[in-house]
Parts: sequence; C-alpha cells; structure tokens
Amino acid sequence: MRENVFAALERSVHVVVGSSGLSAADYEEIDALARERAVGVIAAGNFSLTAALLLRSAVAAARHLDAWEVIDYAKAGKQDAPSGTARELAERLDEVRRPVLGVPIDEIVGAREARGATVAGTQVHSVRLPSFVVSTEIVFAAEGERLSIRHDAGETPDALCRRDPPRNQGRTRARRPDPRARPAAGLA
Repeated sequence: MRENVFAALERSVHVVVGSSGLSAADYEEIDALARERAVGVIAAGNFSLTAALLLRSAVAAARHLDAWEVIDYAKAGKQDAPSGTARELAERLDEVRRPVLGVPIDEIVGAREARGATVAGTQVHSVRLPSFVVSTEIVFAAEGERLSIRHDAGETPDALCRRDPPRNQGRTRARRPDPRARPAAGLA
C-alpha cells in the first residue's frame, strides 16, 4: 500500500487512502511529498461514519479519563495487527495524552505480550477470530466506573459502504449543461 501511494504522488496524482497498515510516520512522509508535489491526499483508516464518531468520542473522553486500552477485533485471516482504525485511534489519543497504567509494561511479571502491543502509548489488543469483520473498542476506566465505546462493522465488508443515501429534503435537480457555456479553465 505505502509503495502505491508514493508511486502516485511521485507522478503528481491525487490519492485517496482508505486502508490499514500506514503509521503516523508514513502519513507525515505522505504529507510532505504531497505538499512538495502540490497534490491532494485524502486519508483515513476507516471511512465509516460510526468509526469517525468512535474516534471523535474517544478523543473527548481521553481529556477527562486517565486510563484506557483498545481492543481490535477482526476476521481470522486479517494479516495486519492492529487494524488501521485501532492504530489511528491510538495515535489520535496520543495527541491528547498518554494513559496511566497501573503497572508499567516493563515491570510486568510473566509474558509482557499478554498486555498487548504499545501503539503510540496505548495498549492495543488484537483479536483475530472467525465471524468478525472488523470492530474497534476502547475501554476507559476511572475509580469505580468504566466507559466502553465500540464500533462494529457490518456482517460483511459490503456493509461498510452505504447503499441507500439518506433522503435529502433540499435536494436540487440535476441539470443538463448549457451547450453555449464555455468550459472551465483546464477542462477544455
């Protein structure tokens, strides 16, 4: 994926990135090259409305709660771990602050891997089992209470694409172009 994005940017082609596997450092490099080439890039680990709400809500909660961890669920055959959504979530939370851990990871007795991977300061646990498409959950905790925010994709990857757009009350009608009108600059 990374190579494809850079190949397009080197050729001054605009890019839409909507897949997993790119880190914050990758996005910084992409941003620098896109600016150098004066090319537009739209990038998100997940274009789902509810995934975007998960990210926004989690950032708001991280401003008020000190402790959290992320659980990333996906189908058994998903090769990347964590998913792009879970990685993006951890990186956005790092912009707010780092969570407080009861026991620092380097002081764990036993298998440190059991505490998950540290991604941008957040512990992320990736579960890969049949029956999941992709789900991302963040669990915040304070003394005596917890807040869980979870995004579940549909039953199939097709469910990630909206087939029926919401009805627009103020919809405008499509109009045929005026054959006498002059084309916009660069489009002739």
